[in-house]
Amino acid sequence: MAQKTKYSMVKEQITQWITSGKVKPGEKIYSENELVKMFGVSRHTIRQAVGDLVHEGWLYREQGAGTFCSQPPSQDSPQIHPSQSIKNGKNIGVITTYISDYIFPSIIRGIESVLTAEGYTLTLACTNNDVELEKQCLQTMLSRNIDGLIVEPTRSSNYNPNIHYYLELEQNNIPYLMINQYYSQLQPPHIVMNDELGGFIATEHLIKLGHERIIGLFKTDDAQGVNRMQGFIRAFREHGLPFFPEMVISYTTEEMDTVLLEKVKQFFVSTEFPTAIVCYNDQLALQAVNILRDLGKNVPEDVSIVGYDDSFLAQASDIKLTTITHPKMKMGIDAANWIVSAVEKTGDRANSIVYEPELVVRNSTTSLIHDKKV
Repeated sequence: MAQKTKYSMVKEQITQWITSGKVKPGEKIYSENELVKMFGVSRHTIRQAVGDLVHEGWLYREQGAGTFCSQPPSQDSPQIHPSQSIKNGKNIGVITTYISDYIFPSIIRGIESVLTAEGYTLTLACTNNDVELEKQCLQTMLSRNIDGLIVEPTRSSNYNPNIHYYLELEQNNIPYLMINQYYSQLQPPHIVMNDELGGFIATEHLIKLGHERIIGLFKTDDAQGVNRMQGFIRAFREHGLPFFPEMVISYTTEEMDTVLLEKVKQFFVSTEFPTAIVCYNDQLALQAVNILRDLGKNVPEDVSIVGYDDSFLAQASDIKLTTITHPKMKMGIDAANWIVSAVEKTGDRANSIVYEPELVVRNSTTSLIHDKKV
């Protein structure tokens, strides 16, 4: 039997604390420093393990306060947060793919800040990027007679079987807004990033630094990943560089923690090493950093890496990620203002917002052009 890694032992122990009731929902877990001393592992190992548990829904972060225990995640039912339940009218539903992880807490805080000030209550639900759970979330929202809905689509690059629930909202004159992406079948009002341009900017940055052998890692069951991949390919075309199919490694939600990482490892072992990587998001970029470390490679000396979203993860490790901005809190504020205007019929329900991305350069990328400054 293979020996457990320190990282997996930390994850298992924290999970056991939660399932046994030693740490209860809403309680703060040990600090990073305490966990380092307790397990006798590096700070990087603790950050990786805790980050994964946040992603999986076991923990959630409160900026400036620490990391707390969530309700243990269930695969069979959506995460509906009754603590923010509906009362006395003026009720807004919010459905996201994830709640306690990555950029989503900032988006939700932005939404809450506006709705609270405007006297609205909020029911928050999570689909875990599963269309069956999205169906249950939509049924719950309709049963609670919401006045408006903000929703992040689930698997937005695929046909969505729950379209009729959105049409029911329209029939009932309940305004809804999609964020981060939207279902092309509906063409609804939306607030999104220009992800194609973001993918282009990320790739062009590396090309201008002299990199030609660049691979892209993109999630393909969400439209964001498909659009970022399109920008990646366009950058090669516009700069007249040869493009090969193996330079794109794609994956789906289910493949994130298994198939994808194995694909990446096999690529590095069996193929001439790339000099740079463009990643779907910052979370994946940090995983790529870890794979490279296991292979004895350094970032950016051996391989440059660009992430996406400028999340807290971009500066969470010793490698500070070059990345593409995401408005996060502003998106939440804009979405809440839009839905309040739509409910109160004071704004144009047809208006959509597209944010233009910007590059944030840190120390995960370096130039291959040594004779001139880029």
